[in-house]
Amino acid sequence: MTFAIILACTVAACFALRNPIKKWPMLFYALAVIIDLVYVVGSFYELPRAVWIVLFTLIQKCTLSLAIFIVVMYVGVFAKGSKPYMWLKGIRAELSIIAWILSLGHMVVYLMSYVPRIFGGGIIKGNVMFAFVLAVVLFVLLIVLGVTSFNFVKKRMDNDSWVKLQKLAYLFYALVYIHLLAMLLPAALHGGIQAGITTGVYSVVFIAYAVLRVYRALADKRAGIVD
Repeated sequence: MTFAIILACTVAACFALRNPIKKWPMLFYALAVIIDLVYVVGSFYELPRAVWIVLFTLIQKCTLSLAIFIVVMYVGVFAKGSKPYMWLKGIRAELSIIAWILSLGHMVVYLMSYVPRIFGGGIIKGNVMFAFVLAVVLFVLLIVLGVTSFNFVKKRMDNDSWVKLQKLAYLFYALVYIHLLAMLLPAALHGGIQAGITTGVYSVVFIAYAVLRVYRALADKRAGIVD
């Protein structure tokens, strides 16, 4: 339920802050970097409880960056020329970069927590190794997709190559969903009510996106529209 609230607030913020994000993207990038730095510091040193609770919910659980990524995902679901599409399409790259920066803090701390378990010489459970490998793959995809979202990088790439590379985003989204299920499904299957609700919310969001994205692609193909 917490994620559903964060997602709703994020969607509203993306629509409301569309013009400022477009006009001053570096300001929002810098703010995301500052949030990451505070979170990383808070992972090793004690912060005020109120501050840490916010960072834990938004960054450690990766809910804020995930919510922004979902907005980016769903832009591709709207019909070309529709008001939501036209309003958000112009900041899709900027939103991707903001989400990318915010997720880096989560990924770095998350991967660091696995290093002692993986390389400590002890017996490693299969689920731990699976989670670690999946996290590494997501991290690599995150770096590739994030770096190439910057306009100055895009301008230096062949357009066809850039478009093909960006299609890795679909793989990224699918693996994110698998990662979420791996984290939440065991608790949900053992009767965890909160885990069950959160798993349901994520499933609705990702499965609905997959269905709607395929529908939009087929509709655009019939109409002869090229993305």
